[in-house]
Amino acid sequence: MYAAPPQTVTSVNSLSAPDADTIRTLARWRWHPDQMVRELFRAEPDPWQLEGLQAFPHTNRIAFVASKGPGKTTELAWFAWNFLITRLFPKVGATSVSEDNLDDNLWPEMAKWQAMAPLLMQQFAWSKTRIVYKEAPENWFMTARTWPKTADPQRQASTLAGLHADYTLFILDESGSIPQAVMTTAEASLASGLENKVVQAGNPEMLSGPLYTAATTQAHLWLVIRINGDPDDPRRSTRVSLQWAREQIELYGRDNPWVMVNVLGQFPPSSLNALLGVEDVNAAMTRHLRTNQYEFAQKRLGIDVARFGDDRTVIFPRQGRACFRPKVMRHKRDAAVSVHIATAVIVAKEAFGSEQEFMDATGGWAAGARDILVDGGYPVYEVQFAAPAIQKNRYYNRRAECWFEMAKAIKGGAALPLLPEMVGELTEPTYSFRDGKFLLEPKELIKARIGRSPDLAEALATTYALPEMPAQAVAELRSSGHARRDKDPYEDE
Repeated sequence: MYAAPPQTVTSVNSLSAPDADTIRTLARWRWHPDQMVRELFRAEPDPWQLEGLQAFPHTNRIAFVASKGPGKTTELAWFAWNFLITRLFPKVGATSVSEDNLDDNLWPEMAKWQAMAPLLMQQFAWSKTRIVYKEAPENWFMTARTWPKTADPQRQASTLAGLHADYTLFILDESGSIPQAVMTTAEASLASGLENKVVQAGNPEMLSGPLYTAATTQAHLWLVIRINGDPDDPRRSTRVSLQWAREQIELYGRDNPWVMVNVLGQFPPSSLNALLGVEDVNAAMTRHLRTNQYEFAQKRLGIDVARFGDDRTVIFPRQGRACFRPKVMRHKRDAAVSVHIATAVIVAKEAFGSEQEFMDATGGWAAGARDILVDGGYPVYEVQFAAPAIQKNRYYNRRAECWFEMAKAIKGGAALPLLPEMVGELTEPTYSFRDGKFLLEPKELIKARIGRSPDLAEALATTYALPEMPAQAVAELRSSGHARRDKDPYEDE
């Protein structure tokens, strides 16, 4: 991928007891990391990577604001190896938005480039959480640092704490979604030592956090290098597929927030972080459709089952663009709740003539109601909101996918029943990005703001768990006596 023509590489021996040739080579590589990349790894940096490499010796804060797929993790690995082999007793701390992301991206990238350089294989030992110089493992190393998902800001801030040396480098990968508290600790290292640096890279997913701050309010402190896959920009990264970039822009538009983040490498405007506007929902609630505008489509029921407490069970009918008045149920805690829910679904199915039923299978009485329906010969499509999305490169999970498809339909001409309480349920939810994918905020946060669970919206959203189908084209979705699990409908059996 990065291969360059073979070049003559100066022999480098032990880093702690170097000969004259080694000293000259390491000194040159320290001030010219791009030469190290070419000679040690036999790789040719892309133009934006070259800009970063040439700036690395001369600045202590570098931020890469990047689109999807330009090779930013490779750049971070080159920085780390350059720092490790050209400074005495350096300490490098690396973190990412999650432990999985660090394990799956930056750490394997370090191993990949080490394997390409005999010098690094001879001098350094690699493990899953630490890379050490064999002759001084306690004081010459790179360490992987993560924090628990439930950590408070104080525990987040301690992620990179405790690394003190004359030469320190902190690397924050996918910093677009990293808490600001983590960066605060990294920047504290700049107050002392002979040479201390902080480098971060990520997609511009959030309008807060370290990457956003570096690119906006603290831009005067950071060297910000922007990388994009914009087909119309002559400076675009050639590693981003030109065809893919054009397809995304054609499908969703240049002002679509997902396109802005993943293709154009731009922060989405704050005004677009609401899924639906009040005007969108009010227009849908006053919209009237003729029967020939929806009667060709499959009839569906979306079922959001209460999770106990004051939540409601909602059964929402929909046929194509026409969304009809739902049935809303409240339950007392007793052994027959699941039976009551299953019975209500059967009654609604017979009255509406639905061809496919979708049930949110997340907790509460859902499992019991589902089992009763299946045993009675009424297979339901079980929607696991936390499961991976069908469109895996676009949505973080099934819940985000269902909600965004629902929002797209409402903006595209769907008609909603006149339910004033549904306005808040549809307009309050906001989205962000994680790993470059749309992520809807948790249900609990929505509930805290509107004072109730968004059960009406959740039930309607489940009906968008599969692409639209013509009426009566559901035989292939059913398996005699068995519910269909939430899976990719295009996957082979």
